[in-house]
Parts: sequence; C-alpha cells; structure tokens
Amino acid sequence: MVAMLLMPRRLMAPLLAVLAALAPCALAAQAAYPEKPVRLIVPLAPGGTGDTLARLTAELLTTALGQPTVVDNRPGANGIIGMELVAQSAADGYTLLSGSSGNTALNAALHGNKLRYDVERDFAPVIHVATTTSVVVAHPALPVKTIPELIALARSKPGSILYASAGIGSAVHLGNALFENMAGVRMNHVPYKGSTPGRLAVVQGEAHIMFDGLLPSLPLIKQGRLRPLAVTGLQRSTVLPELPTIAETLPGYRAETWYALFAPARTAPAIVKTLNAAIASGLKRSEVQQRLQAQGAEPAGSSPTDLALLLKQETALWRKVIKEAGITAQ
Repeated sequence: MVAMLLMPRRLMAPLLAVLAALAPCALAAQAAYPEKPVRLIVPLAPGGTGDTLARLTAELLTTALGQPTVVDNRPGANGIIGMELVAQSAADGYTLLSGSSGNTALNAALHGNKLRYDVERDFAPVIHVATTTSVVVAHPALPVKTIPELIALARSKPGSILYASAGIGSAVHLGNALFENMAGVRMNHVPYKGSTPGRLAVVQGEAHIMFDGLLPSLPLIKQGRLRPLAVTGLQRSTVLPELPTIAETLPGYRAETWYALFAPARTAPAIVKTLNAAIASGLKRSEVQQRLQAQGAEPAGSSPTDLALLLKQETALWRKVIKEAGITAQ
C-alpha cells in the first residue's frame, strides 16, 4: 500500500485497472465448490439401513455436484467415533456426516456433556434425508393382537411382560420407555447386544415383545413367527398400510429413526445451500423415492433451519424420557 502511494499517478491508474479485472477471477476461484472429491463419514458399520441410505445420499451428491462423494465408514461407540471425526474436520464442505437421530439426538440426550463435542454447536445441519419407522412385534403366544390389548395386559400384570432391546440407551430401548411412560405401564427390559439377537429372543419366546425395525422384522412377520401390533411413526407405513400407529391409541406418540446430512460447524452458508439443493432435488425423483421406500424409508427433505429444530426437539424429548426412566449410559 505504501508503495502504491509513492507510485507516480500515471502508473497507478493502469495498476488499479488490472487489480479490478483480477478481483472477479479471485472471487470466482474462492467460490468454486466443490473442486475435489467429498468425503461422507458414516458412523456405522457397512450394511444396514443407515449405511444404505448414506450411500444413496452419496450418489445424489455425486450426481448433483459433479465430484465423487466417497463413503467412509467409521463405526464405534454407538457413532461417537465418527461424530468426533467430523466435528474436528475443516469446515470447507469436503468432510460431511451422514447422521441419524440415534447418533445425534439420542447420544446427546444420553451422554450430555461427557461427549467431546456438542451436537448443536459443532455441526451445521444441511438437510433431513429420510425417516424410517419401527414396528411393535410380539411372540405369537402372547395373548395380544393390538396396542390397547398390550396396555391392558401390562396394567393387569405389571412387570410381567419382557421387552427386548438392542442395548441400554438404544433407540429400541428408548422407544419402549416412551411407550411405558405415555401408557402408564411397567414392563421388564431385557437388553441384548444388538437388534438381531433381540429379535431372535422374541422369535424364540425368551422375550415377549420388541420395538424393532420394520424392514428386518418383515420376513418374520410374513412367516408368522412375529405378530405385528403397530408402527411407531405418526403416519401409517406404506410397507404395512393396514397396521395402525401407536399414536392412534396414544395420541402424540412418535419414535422414528431419521437420517440427515450435517457439515462441520462454521461451514459457509453458500456451501450448505449447495448441499441442501443437491439432496432436495434428488429426493424429488420418483426412482429415488422408490429406492427409499424399498428400504422401509420415507423421503423427507427440509431446510437447514427445519433440521436444526428437529434435532433440538428430539434431543429434549429423549433427555426427558431418559431422566424419567432412570436410564444411565453403560
């Protein structure tokens, strides 16, 4: 700047003209996104609904952005390992998170300030991608066929009904705890190391019921080895449209698993807007909607603000359920 002030006026004008011409080029180069492949962190092991939906998300980003989106599975500690990785990544739009209600809202509610990150502070919501519902399944020998009958039995014999879960603090566990709270009943929790052994326990009669994923339960339902009572979403599922919701008996009950795209906090709003538009446009395509429904998922789509509100509401809900049920992290 000092050199420019000392420069003869006849030379300063051409220099300023050159700088003015270069400025738009510099801004364009700075604004170009993406210029290289994007990494999508999935805090889950390969396979399963969450991983499948993450790979679909990666496809939509690749198509819309013109750069590869590479899925990077980082399972462990119920998603905490992958979450930490994204929270500590550069906020440049090249490292993203395929998160779910389980590893965002539920973990925040269960572990609180014991986590080395804050979900609402350290992540930028991008878009709600899809939602899956669960189904209440019972062993066929249990003398109930509906939710009202289940509630009546639980009230008449407190603590006699055994419900399986995927572990203490899992979405399966908390969905049942919310049900107990709203129905005013008490059942006995039997935690297993994952949904599959829990589901098998109900099939074998070791436990009476389970709030299980709809898609993995479906073959056993069709075989008559599990009896479906209701789905846990606010709306009936397109997979089993004849099955009522719990909310039809207990108004307001909802225990769904949602999947969403997040970026590290302080990611530029323009990048968040680009990512949101990429997924939103893909979710409108009929073939994408069909692929989601084949996974037992319903397409969502939202603004970043709407996703931030969903995260806040869900965290508050499950924090209340955890406190009232006396659930502690293991």
